Amino acid sequence: MEKQVKRVKRELIHSGAILDMYQDTMELPDGKQEVWDFVSHRKGAAAVVPVLEDGRVLMVRQYRPALERMTLEIPAGSRDSVTEDTRVCAARELEEETGYRSEKLSLLIKLRTTVAFCDEFIDVYLARDLTSGTRHLDEAEAIDVEAMDIDELCDKIYAGEIQDAKTVSALLAYRTLLYREEEKRRADRGNISHN
Repeated sequence: MEKQVKRVKRELIHSGAILDMYQDTMELPDGKQEVWDFVSHRKGAAAVVPVLEDGRVLMVRQYRPALERMTLEIPAGSRDSVTEDTRVCAARELEEETGYRSEKLSLLIKLRTTVAFCDEFIDVYLARDLTSGTRHLDEAEAIDVEAMDIDELCDKIYAGEIQDAKTVSALLAYRTLLYREEEKRRADRGNISHN
C-alpha cells in the first residue's frame, strides 16, 4: 500500500467566535514535512432555498466584508450549537432573514464548502408552502430581500454575478430538482394516457 499524507502536529494559532485557525505539520509520502493551514468551523451551518407560491426564490442581498461588496445569496447561518439540528437552524435563518416560515423543509443538498483547508459543512434545505412570519435580523445585519425567478438566478450564476459557493450549488441543485419533477409529471401523464 502506498504511503499516505499524515498529520504529525496541529498547533492552534487563533481562536475566533466561530472559527479556529491551526497550522498542521504534515508528513508527505516521500518523508518530507510541510506546514499546512487548517480552519475549523466549530458549529457548521444551514441554508435554505425559499420558494414562493409563484415559483420565485427569495434571495438576500448583504454586504460581505471579505469581498468588500454586496452579494446575492440564499438565506443561511451558523448553528447555535454543535448539537442543533440543521433543519431547525435553516427554519430559524429563513424567518430571521426573510420574514417567512415553512413547515415543509426538505433536505436539498449537503455541502463541504472549502475542502482544501476548512471543515465547514452546510446542509441546504428547500422551503415550500411559505407563510408570513416575523423578520428579526441580528444587530449587525443589514439585509435586503429580493424574489427572483430561478432562470434569472441561473443566468446570474453563469454570468459570474453570483459566486457564493453554497448559493451556486443550492440553486443548481434546485434547478435539477425542478427538471426531475417536470419529467416525472410528463411520465405520469404519459402513463395515464396509455391506460
